[in-house]
Amino acid sequence: MTLLLSAAQMREIERDAMESGRASGADLMERAGRGVVDALRLARPDLRPGRAVVLCGPGNNGGDGYVVARHLRARGWDVAVHAMAGLSALSGDARANAARWEGVVRPIDAPLDPRCDLIVDALFGTGLGRPVEGLSDLFARVNDARALTVALDLPSGICADSGRVLTSGRGQGPFAIRADLTFAFHAPKRGHVLASGPDHCGRVVVVDIGLDGTEDPSIARRTEGPDPARLRKRADAHKFDHGHLMVLAGGVGRGGAARMGARAALRIGAGLVTLGVPPAALIENAGHLDAIMLARIDDADALTARLEDDRLNALLLGPGLGLDDRAAALVRATLEAGRATLLDADALSLIARDPSLRARVHDRCVLTPHMGEFARLFPDQARGLDAPATSGPAFSAIDAALAAADGIGATILLKGAATVVADPSGKVRVNAATGGEAVPWLATAGAGDVLSGIVAGLLARGVAPPDAAATGAWLHAGAARAFGPGLIAEDLPDMLPRVLADLGV
Repeated sequence: MTLLLSAAQMREIERDAMESGRASGADLMERAGRGVVDALRLARPDLRPGRAVVLCGPGNNGGDGYVVARHLRARGWDVAVHAMAGLSALSGDARANAARWEGVVRPIDAPLDPRCDLIVDALFGTGLGRPVEGLSDLFARVNDARALTVALDLPSGICADSGRVLTSGRGQGPFAIRADLTFAFHAPKRGHVLASGPDHCGRVVVVDIGLDGTEDPSIARRTEGPDPARLRKRADAHKFDHGHLMVLAGGVGRGGAARMGARAALRIGAGLVTLGVPPAALIENAGHLDAIMLARIDDADALTARLEDDRLNALLLGPGLGLDDRAAALVRATLEAGRATLLDADALSLIARDPSLRARVHDRCVLTPHMGEFARLFPDQARGLDAPATSGPAFSAIDAALAAADGIGATILLKGAATVVADPSGKVRVNAATGGEAVPWLATAGAGDVLSGIVAGLLARGVAPPDAAATGAWLHAGAARAFGPGLIAEDLPDMLPRVLADLGV
């Protein structure tokens, strides 16, 4: 899985390389600038040398920009540097590279060349930890320009840790540069995939600057597809070897969401799936089900009796469950049973309003809130996400999910274009359906119920909660991509066989 670094983690990796003698700051800056020019040629082979404007900030990102300017000029570009700071205001390697630049240097507020073909944003990168002030006119001119715009590490104005647009703090709206290409040094950053980051980064290309990898388990990872071997069924297996999931549903007219989840669980390989409904809803659901079994679950006592069968090893509660006393009692009985459990929708609302239910959540649970449900469950974390990014680094969805998982003692799957999966051990994974992987047609009623079914089906198959959540999010997005525009939630379960086949399962 690809690392998603915070700004602090990137600084630590660089510091370790320099303190160990494997590279100097000057080495890293030279590799970064030269690597960008090489990567630009590969990413845009149609781009011929012309006029370039390089915007250099007052720190190391600006130093990288001076290296880029020098290498562009060596390859035939007509380059002008626009600098935020004069040579005397720079320090260290940035100052050394600025001194090596022998071309044009203009003040940062000088008009941009209207004929330029390329704009390089080397203002802040990952070094921006505070609001941007006084640059809104420049950002607007860059965004309005017809030139190809590339950013070094991150577009200026984007928080490296959260992907949020940092505001001026003086009543102005949020603003940031919109790049066509962003060249990420060493590894992608959290801000490339979270919040507004993908909209501002364009295509993200990683530039190798010769740093070693890291095995630090606290670093976020981007999921890139499950191991097919973990999803295959043994040739000699019995259906009970792949688990029995019970999906608990609500009353008459409320069974659609639970049925979609149940179908998704069966498609992902759960050996058996049973839909548990109150008596009045039996006939309605019987008319929709074939391979999915149907059980009468009047109340919590009926559920507890069913759970005497140890082969019923996983439960899904929430979609269409309701918020009445029966629903609350079913959630309580399920949590007290201590089995692999997915909690979504109405089950999350019940837990949010009843501390005694919340206290029974355990480490075999996966909670799958969208942002509204997350706010009800974890109001402090939600307020952090809603707070204006006026001083930073800004609080991120990764921070919020990690805090929530630690606080409640269960795996959290926080839904979004970048779905964040965090577990109580502090590990976090992000399924970023952004950029070329975006699936905007997942914004349709019932899609989340199908996601719950996929994850619950994996739980029934014995997959650990964090792995089930991360794998399920990836498969869910993959099924949406396989179908394409026009998707409705009912289409998703039946796209899973194609996704599994493409994986080689």
